Amino acid sequence: MVQAVSTELTIGQVTEAINAIIDVLGTPETNVQIDALSAFHKNDYQTVKRLASTNLSDNYCKSLGYLGGALKLTPNTDTILAESARAAAEVAKERTLKQLGAAIASALN
Repeated sequence: MVQAVSTELTIGQVTEAINAIIDVLGTPETNVQIDALSAFHKNDYQTVKRLASTNLSDNYCKSLGYLGGALKLTPNTDTILAESARAAAEVAKERTLKQLGAAIASALN
């Protein structure tokens, strides 16, 4: 039996997804990331987008930059959440690689 997928999103569902993404992002590591997270929590999504657009290699800012748009509940909300989640996963990957590299360096030196 195939389960039907509801296409109607609620603000509660989107907020839950956003909170999961922010949990994966974790603690910001740079001043730009701190500023972006602070602006996000203040609902200043334009500042977050500006920080994302001027720090193109920062996946933390990229992830947050998408999230303000998710709250509008448009047909693009699923895509926005997916792109934000992919950028958050890159942040987690980068942190893990950094930790593993340090551990390996410590073990081999």
